[in-house]
Amino acid sequence: MSFLKPLSVCIRGGQTKYIRALVPESVRLQTIDGETTPPAQTDIFICGRPSAEDIEASSNLRLLIIPYAGVPEATRHLMLEYPCIAVHNLHHNAAAAAELAVALFLAAAKRLIPADRLLRKGDWSIRYTDAGDLQLEGKRALILGFGAIGKRIARACRGLGMIPVAVRRRENSARGRAEDGTSIHSVPELHELLASADALFVATPLTDETRGMLGTPELDQLPRHAVLVNIARGPIVDEKALYDALAGGSIAAAGLDVWYNYPRESSERTSTYPSTFPFHELEQVVLSPHRGGAYNRPELEKARARHLAQLLNAAARGEKIPNRVDLQAGY
Repeated sequence: MSFLKPLSVCIRGGQTKYIRALVPESVRLQTIDGETTPPAQTDIFICGRPSAEDIEASSNLRLLIIPYAGVPEATRHLMLEYPCIAVHNLHHNAAAAAELAVALFLAAAKRLIPADRLLRKGDWSIRYTDAGDLQLEGKRALILGFGAIGKRIARACRGLGMIPVAVRRRENSARGRAEDGTSIHSVPELHELLASADALFVATPLTDETRGMLGTPELDQLPRHAVLVNIARGPIVDEKALYDALAGGSIAAAGLDVWYNYPRESSERTSTYPSTFPFHELEQVVLSPHRGGAYNRPELEKARARHLAQLLNAAARGEKIPNRVDLQAGY
């Protein structure tokens, strides 16, 4: 298919070397730093956190691409003021995030961290106690959010012999509708589903609706042997409620990649606890410093380039562009 017209594409803080080979010469790429606004003729701006000055710098701007999954709250609120500019994002790291979610789940369910820590000191005692490991075969995995990450988690759970059940916020998900072997349910059914969940994976975007979605009433619905994994955003699960549930033993374990407190600058990267509560003192919690979308850097950038090229080529051809964000819903 031929391309309709040249496109001027501006990328903030990124690189073009991988993208250049994947798009035609009619897609003109330019990079800028954080202090520079896009050129006046920019058609597409690739940036996660633009300012109003960035958006208004070009009268040609018709598309903002957020170069990762999720939409920062500040970006969502800003772009609601510019309804003529479409917002899209990328899911290039969905596989990596799902893989880490499953790794955290297995480590927490099988108590790998405490066992490793003890054996490094020559202590085999955990082998001869009731370790409380969760047997996975035949158990029910409840997946909150059934997008690119949630679907991969469901496939992995089926591979472990588990029964995946998903809660999806989209209205077109009818009760119990099967998709790839996963039964799909709506948010109003969440409380009912929690009571029979052996594992709970949080993989839904953070929005006004999902902030604090899992609090004390919801966590109290889970069985005491349940394992919770959060690969999405920390505030979806109430911070105090989660700590109390784990410290008090009302749920068995957790694998957490997303948090409530982050380093604000580079000097704090080696001295910042991820919460005001001492999750780090709980041996049944596996802690990960928000690495869900991270993997080998060249591979990551090549994957990002491939996904960006799909969007740019669709725009240049006048085709429907994937991954449109519903700014009202927040994802």
